[in-house]
Amino acid sequence: MTVDTSPPLLSVRGLHITTSSGFPILQDLSFDVEAGSIVALVGESGSGKTVAARASMRLLPKAIKATSGEIIFQGRDVLKMSDTEIRGLRGAEIGMVFQEPMVSLNPALTIGAQLIEGLRLHEKISVKSSLERATEMLARVSIPNPEACLAAYPHQFSGGMRQRIMLASVMLLRPKLLIADEPTTALDTLTQREVMETMVDLTRTSGTAVLLITHNLGLVAQYAKNVIVLERGKLIERGSVEEVLRRPKEQYTRTLIEALPKRDHERQPLAYRPPLIEARNVEVTFSGAGNMFSAAEKKLAVKGVSLGVQPSEVVALVGGSGSGKTTLGRAMLGLLPLSGGDIYFRDRSMASADKAAARDFRLQCQLIFQDPYSSLDPRQTIFDIVAEPLKHGPKLGRSEKAERVKEMLNKVGLAALADRYPHALSGGQRQRVAIARAVIRNPAFVVADEPVSALDMTIQKQVLDLLRRLQENHGFACLFISHDLGAVSRIADRIIVLQQGLIVEEGSTGNVLDNPQHAYTQALLEATPTLRIAA
Repeated sequence: MTVDTSPPLLSVRGLHITTSSGFPILQDLSFDVEAGSIVALVGESGSGKTVAARASMRLLPKAIKATSGEIIFQGRDVLKMSDTEIRGLRGAEIGMVFQEPMVSLNPALTIGAQLIEGLRLHEKISVKSSLERATEMLARVSIPNPEACLAAYPHQFSGGMRQRIMLASVMLLRPKLLIADEPTTALDTLTQREVMETMVDLTRTSGTAVLLITHNLGLVAQYAKNVIVLERGKLIERGSVEEVLRRPKEQYTRTLIEALPKRDHERQPLAYRPPLIEARNVEVTFSGAGNMFSAAEKKLAVKGVSLGVQPSEVVALVGGSGSGKTTLGRAMLGLLPLSGGDIYFRDRSMASADKAAARDFRLQCQLIFQDPYSSLDPRQTIFDIVAEPLKHGPKLGRSEKAERVKEMLNKVGLAALADRYPHALSGGQRQRVAIARAVIRNPAFVVADEPVSALDMTIQKQVLDLLRRLQENHGFACLFISHDLGAVSRIADRIIVLQQGLIVEEGSTGNVLDNPQHAYTQALLEATPTLRIAA
């Protein structure tokens, strides 16, 4: 038997990274990435995963620096390279796919211009040849009509398509190491699988190694060979996926695994009650962009959908990107105009409601946004953000309002952070603020739009448990919009599956997940990465 004694492609040894004030971010981190392998870095938010990856390309912010250790890539220490050497390394030798492609892609440049930029920087190649290679790569990542894609702009593509374009731009240079930083976080399960399969296929054919940064342990189990577990900048455990995830030695690793979504089998089915809110044959139409030569095309995003949500019930609305989930949720809140059908609240038509009834309906409804950072005013403290909805109800005295806010912040575990601003909170804490703001007025109906899609598993579990506990205590009806069937299994009483604006399946959570009838539901479940724990 031949033993491979070749050195690893990337070798991190005793790496220490601190802030300018001396606060430790990474402490004595060591790991290897072999050529052609897929290695996963996992851990909660703030564990140092992205910092470790960015350090490998010397992409750390000025306020963060490596104080000791080595990052050896193909025999050279990245930390000791000159600026000229490191610029030659980035892109050509080490490529990186960032978490949010819409932020990474320049909205002012065409896809073609962005694809060939790195290619022409690192290789002596003509514009024509570079565009030909870009077109070929776009076809490989399953972009329809790649020639037209070159002349298009990032905003014209879905999240999954933008992630594929980012992957194409990185792989055009055939790097020896690909760093994928949460490449599928905000994607639905079908698109997630397509992107991951495309990435794995491209890296295998070119012999590229992958450093995968993710909080999705199911994804790690399905695609990675080795895994490294970080907690607050410290290496907790490392080894093969089989060893670490299926037979973990450390409590922190077990905590991450235990946080994976599990079905609440003890939840009793709700006795039937008349729906609090109903969508009856609802249609929502969007107008496309027209020009001087042609009229704007209309797109029917929601096609005659009818559904109801009972008091104290959580109904999950699931489906892939573009299925109409968010559109339907906003339409039920009256935030989008209907092109057909009607919304009934407490058996009263909102289409014929007078101003007083419409205002009462609005005050009884709340929305929890997908990205709390964008929805929270950065100039307000947490206390003021949570207190703001109290302005739109019965007038409260200053002390009474303060007591109400304090009570709510205590319920969501943020009582000590009332004087902070949103930027000083973690993603999970910001989502708790968004939930507290939505619930403080005791609404009758709450729409939660992908509230945990960008959170790691432990924080996701905490937020879902909090949302369910508040829902049980306050008794509001909840429409839970998600593409994450794991999250849905933890919180929902009933599931409605939406495909291209139509309901294709609905039923109790157990029936839909255990015995799906429609092919689309079956495909969603099949595409969901899972970690099977050995008994």
